Amino acid sequence: MTNQWKLKEIVLMSVLGVVFAVIYLMFFFFGQGLRNFLMPFGLGEFGYEIIFGIWFIVSIIAAYIIRKPGVAFTSELIAGVVQVLLGSPAGPMLILTAAIQGAGAEFAFAITKWRDYRLRVLIAAGVFAAVFSFAWHLYSSGNIALATWLIIATFAVRIVSGALLAGVLGKWISDQLAKTGVLRGYALGKEQQEQREHDQAV
Repeated sequence: MTNQWKLKEIVLMSVLGVVFAVIYLMFFFFGQGLRNFLMPFGLGEFGYEIIFGIWFIVSIIAAYIIRKPGVAFTSELIAGVVQVLLGSPAGPMLILTAAIQGAGAEFAFAITKWRDYRLRVLIAAGVFAAVFSFAWHLYSSGNIALATWLIIATFAVRIVSGALLAGVLGKWISDQLAKTGVLRGYALGKEQQEQREHDQAV
C-alpha cells in the first residue's frame, strides 16, 4: 500500500476536520457549563478534563479509516484551524494546541510504523494525545501552578478520557460508518469487506 494520499483521502480528512471542528466548539461550551457546575464542589478543574478526549477523536477516526502516515496529525490540525476561523474563544493559539494533540496521536501510530490499527493502538493514540496536550497546557494555561495532587488527578482523568472518548469511541464511530458502506473505498472499509467475505466463506 502506498503512503501517498489520494484525493478522496484528502477530501475525507477535510470533511472530518470541519465536522469535528463544529463538534469541538459545541463541547467547549458544554465543558464550560460542566466546569461551572463542579466549581461549588471544588472540582472545577475537572470540568474539561472529563470530556477532554473528545478533542482528540478526529485524529483517531481519520487515521483508523485511512491508515497512512500523517493523517492523525493533519486531521486534528484542520479541525483546529477551522475552529479558529469559526471564532473559537481560544483564539489562534488553538492551532498550536491542535498540532500538539495531533502529534501525540500520530506518535502512537508511528511506533507501529503505521501498520497496526487495532483497538489497543487507537487507545494508545488517545493516551499519547492526552499526554502531549497535558504537558503543553501545564505551561500554556498556567496549570503548573496548581497543587501537585490536582495536577496528578487531572492528568489521570485526561488520560482516561483520551483512551475512552478518543480511542474506544473513535473506533466505534468509524466501525458504524464502515458498516453503512460509505467507507468501502478506504482502508477500513476494504478491511471490513474482506472480513465479511472471509466469514461467508467459512
